[in-house]
Amino acid sequence: MTSNSPFSDLPDHLQCPQVRNIQPIPMKKEEQVIVGLRDPFQLSKETIAIPANIFVIVQKMNGESTAEEIASAAKAPPDQFIELLKKLDQVGLLWGPTMAQLESEKLAKLKEDNTFGIRTSASLGKNPEACKEQLDSWFQETEDPEFEDSIVGIVAPHLDYERGWPNYASAYYSWQKADNPDRVVILGTNHFGNGDGVVLSTIGFSTPIGTCPVDQQVVGKLIDKFGDGLIADMLDHAAEHSIELQIPWIQQCFGNVPIIAALIPSPLIPMIEDNDCRTSTETFVTALQEILQDVEGTTYFVASADLSHVGQQFGEPRPVDDQRKFDVEKHDREMMTKFIQGDADEFVDAMKWNNNATQWCSIGNMSAVMQLAKPNSIELIDYRQWCDDKGAALVSSCSMALI
Repeated sequence: MTSNSPFSDLPDHLQCPQVRNIQPIPMKKEEQVIVGLRDPFQLSKETIAIPANIFVIVQKMNGESTAEEIASAAKAPPDQFIELLKKLDQVGLLWGPTMAQLESEKLAKLKEDNTFGIRTSASLGKNPEACKEQLDSWFQETEDPEFEDSIVGIVAPHLDYERGWPNYASAYYSWQKADNPDRVVILGTNHFGNGDGVVLSTIGFSTPIGTCPVDQQVVGKLIDKFGDGLIADMLDHAAEHSIELQIPWIQQCFGNVPIIAALIPSPLIPMIEDNDCRTSTETFVTALQEILQDVEGTTYFVASADLSHVGQQFGEPRPVDDQRKFDVEKHDREMMTKFIQGDADEFVDAMKWNNNATQWCSIGNMSAVMQLAKPNSIELIDYRQWCDDKGAALVSSCSMALI
């Protein structure tokens, strides 16, 4: 880069820009296709919308090419390209000091509030009464599984309620008449975050119904055991929906009961071994088991788990047809049978053997909940597939009871 280049005065992180893990949202404006760049962490309240051809250029910002090289290859006017870089940086969509500062401010505000605010659960209704009425109506449309023994844990989906409510309702149905536990452990999936180990939350979760605080005693003991590495990526929870979507159902059954909320990584993806700060699922599960034995009271467990993700939306070449639906269900039932047999290692090994062929997203929290709850038996309550009209995407889910 020459000294008189218009790019020479840019700060280092813009000299070789790297875009964060953002969610592109296709939109139309006056017949023009544009792309909204949604930040799952919502570091800024502002959402940038750019033409589709400009989004192609943004995707080239991978930290390996310089800004000047990207602009030159795209034949973009340098002044306009630099303006785009600065705008992306301003709202925290590029890795660098601006993003780090916005992250720090976001985390400080969350800690001050002592809860993650209402996000995806807002779809239930505007006030507690409306939300409870909606949940009750779904329970009324659900058949009683009629379990004779107490349920210590469940597997429930983390699909949006419109698509997933039948399996949510059947999973939580039996807990409507159960005695309130002292705490509920909710294990989620880290879809968008940075942490590749277990990520614990030290603050509660809010829905339109109220706020479930964390169990300070258990969470404190976990941090004493593992240190701040267990919560270093706590902001990942701000981008995640798999914990929050369980909260209203828990509140409907038990009120604002204390929770332990943790995002569990996939056992099929090795952790990055660049430091000793990360917490593996194995060590987390062992420690949590010991802590729960020491504290008094009853603990229930929730694995917030969707199953297969297939179709063009998830990288497959063809739309989902009836044969594909049949094959997915056959595979799902084979893997659910492995889970129901109650051996976490065999369940994970089966997924490794078939290379997670249909992209189950919650193998980690399902295997962990099995080890934590130590059920005498596991029963499948319901299984469903959701597929859009064009066959672009199929997502399957289930409800299970750990007894």
